[in-house]
Amino acid sequence: MSTSVLIVMLVVSIMIGFLGLVAFLWGLRSGQFDDEKKMTQGVLFDGVDDLNEAARKEEKQKHIQRSKDEQNL
Repeated sequence: MSTSVLIVMLVVSIMIGFLGLVAFLWGLRSGQFDDEKKMTQGVLFDGVDDLNEAARKEEKQKHIQRSKDEQNL
């Protein structure tokens, strides 16, 4: 292989790696990886109704926690 081909391959691979790093950092900052319970709870529930019920329970718990936090202020 000639040197120019190696240089082009190196530059292209570094650019692709940089784009992957930028995409990963964007995902971290935008909260794409914050839902760590989704995959573990998804196995426990079979149907859409069960998942909706679990989401309602979680939202209710968050609402109760917010109410408690507001009362403590």
